[in-house]
Order: sequence, then structure tokens, then C-alpha cells
Amino acid sequence: MGEWGFLSSLLDAVQEHSPMVGRCWLLVMLLFRVLVLATVGSDVFEDEQEEFACNTRQPGCKPVCYDAAFPLSHYRFLVFHVLALSAPAALFLIFAVHQTAKAGLPAGRRARRLRRFYAGSVALRSAAEMLFLLGQPLLYGFRVPPLFVCRRRPCPHRVDCFVSRPTEKTVFIRFYFAVGLASALLSLAELGHLLRKSRTAPERIPTPGGAVPQPRPPVRAALDV
Repeated sequence: MGEWGFLSSLLDAVQEHSPMVGRCWLLVMLLFRVLVLATVGSDVFEDEQEEFACNTRQPGCKPVCYDAAFPLSHYRFLVFHVLALSAPAALFLIFAVHQTAKAGLPAGRRARRLRRFYAGSVALRSAAEMLFLLGQPLLYGFRVPPLFVCRRRPCPHRVDCFVSRPTEKTVFIRFYFAVGLASALLSLAELGHLLRKSRTAPERIPTPGGAVPQPRPPVRAALDV
């Protein structure tokens, strides 16, 4: 888990700017993605290449067939998924530190910039969620087949290759896809909440003296006086 410590601290630092639905997304991300991938996922896929067995001893045939069966490892694909979801959070933290370091910037303007940039980071995260959710079934489907038939050179003929623990890997990728769906729904809900809040929040512009102007009384009330 040591290599995931920085990622966990990065995501945890963003929660102070998140609404409640964003904190729910963070909980799903850290508990059901980062933790599960770091503890269970590495054990499930660690023998993916070593235990990929083919019924031939032709030199070079096994690695070629493995490359045909898994152009991108399931585990690396899921790691890329987590990194893609964490990149918008990293950009937001860099922007927040930059805004805090600016001298003479009014607090209200800084808060508005942070809110807008955070909403943009959530939009990027939602787009990444949808892209990876579409990419997983296109690349792998929802089942890891126990048998892969290979006909590539330098294999001398049709070669049958066997995947280790296909049922366990099938359960894992289906579970991870279900977590991805829940995470995508939370991201879209957070984005909708931020957009709705930005539209309904009144824009209060301070006067040069620092006081916020009060609304004028209605014309009819003034005439009655």
C-alpha cells in the first residue's frame, strides 16, 4: 500500500472543497477502488503472464499469444483508470495553491475562481469515468475466457492457451465495473449539484467601502409611505 499513499493523501486533500456527494465519491474511490486494487487486485492478476500456459514449446509462441490475448493487462488498465480520475484533483490542488499564493486578491474573487475550477475538475473526472467505462467492455468484455486460441507466428499451428483463474478474474472485473458505474453516477450528481448551486447563488458584489449594498424597497411600498 505504500505506493498508493500519495494518491490517497492527494484525494483526501480535495474533500474540504467538496459537497457531500463529492465526499461520497471520495469514499467510494478510496475504499472500493484504491484499497481493493492495491490489496486484492495485485494478488488476482500477479500470475497473469507466468501462468498463461500454451500447449506448445515453440520459442516465442507463448509471449506472442499472450500479447494477442491481453494487449493491455487488466490490472494496468485499472491502474490507468485510477490515475486518470486522480489527475483533475491534482490540477485543482495546484490551482488552489497558486491562488492562495497570490497577494492582493480579494477573498470573494478567490473563492469564485476555486468554485469554478473545482466544477471544471469534476467535469473532467466525469468524462474520464465515462471513457473508461466504455473502454472496458470494448477491450475485454465482462468475462475472462479460460481458453484462448492462438494462430500467430511463430506458432507452428493452432495453439490452445489457458488463462489462470478465469472465474476469479471475471468476478473482479465485474465488481470493478459496478463500482465504476456507481462512481460515475456520483460524479455526475456532484457536477449537477455544483452547476445548480452556481445558478441559484446570488451574486453579491461588495462596494468600495467593503459593505454589501442592501436591496431597495419596492416602488409601491415607497409610494405608500
